[in-house]
Amino acid sequence: MRLTTKGRYAVTAMLDLAIHAQQGPVSLNDISGRQGISLSYLEQLFAKLRRSGLVASVRGPGGGYRLSRDGAEINVADIVDAVNESMEATRCNRRGDCQDGHPCLTHHLWLDLSDQIHQFLRGITLASLIERKEIQSIAERQDNGARNRIEAIFSEDEELV
Repeated sequence: MRLTTKGRYAVTAMLDLAIHAQQGPVSLNDISGRQGISLSYLEQLFAKLRRSGLVASVRGPGGGYRLSRDGAEINVADIVDAVNESMEATRCNRRGDCQDGHPCLTHHLWLDLSDQIHQFLRGITLASLIERKEIQSIAERQDNGARNRIEAIFSEDEELV
């Protein structure tokens, strides 16, 4: 059992959005640049996140996305569920037909593990992640990197003039 790229990217993008929420709507282009996630992939993920009521879009100049509720009210399981990501440890996807149409010997063990993982992720909110020092440090490094890339682009343009 492992979380696929879809779930990882959705959580990463939502955490980025939560970190930058106080600056107003956040563009997917900004998230893409900081997190190295393709813009088209983010558009697909955010369509699902919007349908699930986790984000709201803001149109117009300076538009982008914002959290639809406080980061303390959005947990990681909500995000993973919104993008239809399975955290299922069973081979049969809970159907109980893993061995010739019947539950296998360890079916209930893997069901319990799946439930434990989901409960664990339900207990982690975006707000609790933002409070972590290592996450703050990484976000600062990413912001500085994005700033440096923008400054490099402008200095190249000035040299051409």
